[in-house]
Amino acid sequence: MKMTVDFEECLKDSPRFRAALEEVEGDVAELELKLDKLVKLCIAMIDTGKAFCVANKQFMNGIRDLAQYSSNDAVVETSLTKFSDSLQEMINFHTILFDQTQRSIKAQLQNFVKEDLRKFKDAKKQFEKVSEEKENALVKNAQVQRNKQHEVEEATNILTATRKCFRHIALDYVLQINVLQSKRRSEILKSMLSFMYAHLAFFHQGYDLFSELGPYMKDLGAQLDRLVVDAAKEKREMEQKHSTIQQKDFSNDDSKLEYNVDAANGIVMEGYLFKRASNAFKTWNRRWFSIQNNQLVYQKKFKDNPTVVVEDLRLCTVKHCEDIERRFCFEVVSPTKSCMLQADSEKLRQAWIKAVQTSIATAYREKGDESEKLDKKSSPSTGSLDSGNESKDKLLKGESALQRVQCIPGNASCCDCGLADPRWASINLGITLCIECSGIHRSLGVHFSKVRSLTLDTWEPELLKLMCELGNDVINRVYEANLEKMGIKKPHPGQRQEKEAYIRAKYVERKFVDKYSMSSSPPEQEKKIVSKSCEEKRLSMSKLGPSEQIRASPQSSEAERQDSSVFLDSKHFNPGLQLYRASYEKNLPKMAEALAHGADVNWSNSEENKATPLIQAVLGGSLVTCEFLLQNGANVNQRDVQGRGPLHHATVLGHTGQVCLFLKRGANQHATDEEGKDPLSIAVEAANADIVTLLRLARMNEEMRESEGLYGQPGDETYQDIFRDFSQMASNNPEKLNRFQQDSQKF
Repeated sequence: MKMTVDFEECLKDSPRFRAALEEVEGDVAELELKLDKLVKLCIAMIDTGKAFCVANKQFMNGIRDLAQYSSNDAVVETSLTKFSDSLQEMINFHTILFDQTQRSIKAQLQNFVKEDLRKFKDAKKQFEKVSEEKENALVKNAQVQRNKQHEVEEATNILTATRKCFRHIALDYVLQINVLQSKRRSEILKSMLSFMYAHLAFFHQGYDLFSELGPYMKDLGAQLDRLVVDAAKEKREMEQKHSTIQQKDFSNDDSKLEYNVDAANGIVMEGYLFKRASNAFKTWNRRWFSIQNNQLVYQKKFKDNPTVVVEDLRLCTVKHCEDIERRFCFEVVSPTKSCMLQADSEKLRQAWIKAVQTSIATAYREKGDESEKLDKKSSPSTGSLDSGNESKDKLLKGESALQRVQCIPGNASCCDCGLADPRWASINLGITLCIECSGIHRSLGVHFSKVRSLTLDTWEPELLKLMCELGNDVINRVYEANLEKMGIKKPHPGQRQEKEAYIRAKYVERKFVDKYSMSSSPPEQEKKIVSKSCEEKRLSMSKLGPSEQIRASPQSSEAERQDSSVFLDSKHFNPGLQLYRASYEKNLPKMAEALAHGADVNWSNSEENKATPLIQAVLGGSLVTCEFLLQNGANVNQRDVQGRGPLHHATVLGHTGQVCLFLKRGANQHATDEEGKDPLSIAVEAANADIVTLLRLARMNEEMRESEGLYGQPGDETYQDIFRDFSQMASNNPEKLNRFQQDSQKF
């Protein structure tokens, strides 16, 4: 066996030995760099290969979708299905190849670097240390004077011991070098040979697969030749038809090219019109208009989203305009705006006017059935005022919502399986989910989890703030409190059945919730809560009339005493009370904990005028807390013993953002309290202009929808814009809505 470094030279510690060591050490350092680079390249190759397999699988699924779409063509469907099956087999072969590559190159070479090269480095450190000690001993021995016998003996003994230790360590180091140099060859060649055999197997499998597919592809090629001949024949027939139509004269019937009152595609009328702008210059622009789905819309370019001129044709009228200089003009007037249009001829103007009038009559017959269907599909949690066409510049959508939510601790990975970069969320739980776990959450039902996309759906500001108040870490501390104690491990990505069982046990059965660890506030904090609650009630009373204050005063005093006893008596603690208290504290984690322990979201406090957690959230002044309760099924119309619901209390306290939220979520603004007052009358007495505006707009919109039969529809676009503005202001600039409270304090 050829030795890289000679053992005899090691004992001499000669310059030749040191030169050999220097060469070997440099070689090993270079070897480590090369191996590290090779392992990194292998990892990149495997990752790229897996990404290729994922893309290939998506492509294969696209072929299968195309095959299903072509079910009426037996040849295309059979061929595409067979080809997709073959591609799936190749994907499987690729997956096996990458697994074998990982074992042969990545794992084996990494092990060599971590184990053998690490031993070499450790031996090198020991050798360098003992070499330095030997050099120091030699220098000290040489410097001792002959007349100092005691120092001479001491230096000699140290030198002898050091030399002995050096020989031992040096021999071990040389042994480690020689073993490493011998082993490196076998390790490198063994891993590469295994890698090449994996490729050999992969290509053999692919060859065998396509050898079986070859005869079928040959037969299909023959069929394709016949299809080409048939396509050429059809092309000649279409060219002949084109020539025949081209010879017709359309000069006297241009209107037929632009409109068709009985079009089968749902478009009643379409064509170019000039539209007068609403700006100060009153410029005219030519746009492509159409009447469809009982709406009047226009586009500048084909790919542009249509701009809606009239949301509902039943609410508009159409008339001729002869009092302007331009010819062939007519005007479409709706309750909120008017639009001046110009046709290219008198015949086209009459056609457009007739089309609008016909659509108005048709809309009255059809809109009732459509509204009934939409009413059945609408979600009870969103209320009757949510708009499905909210503008993108007013609502957060896509990457903006994704980035804000994923910044919350724990949200960068799926709450249930840990998969990175989740793109879905459960809005009532306040967690992020991967696409597979989100599908399982949907199957639980909306009373357990309401799933929404972080990139595809629009996000109202109060809902986005709710997500940022909670997060995966907070929720998992509640719903997975006993996970380790029970010896249960979370499922990994890809384990579909295990995930389903785990998610159902976690959220439906709540098996992992620690039923004996419900947190409570310290007594000092509870006293502050009671004091603040009483202060809010006194503020609420100050906004009532004199008769109301006299009647409510004794009840409120008694309620404050009872409230104090209920809050401070921890012996009678229960989940409903925890939710009730946390709602006032604006503490969403505690609220989530209470719900996990089975708290009724509509629990009423019999010691506090049967107030609910939602009413407490109003008194606490938090918009996000109200949204969290509503998303978890809180009844927006549940009232206390004085007949006041959340909308009443928000109006009394002047919480404009909460009033806006409750109206959007379907609050009944016609409900009256014991004094016979509804929220609007209370707001008028208090001279709160913002809340009066919101309530009157909501009432006007409701009356308009009822009179026109638009049940379940969002209503007027202007109304929707105003409510979106208030929602944005309440979430992002709440100080602007405190004008009423600030003005009251001045007096």
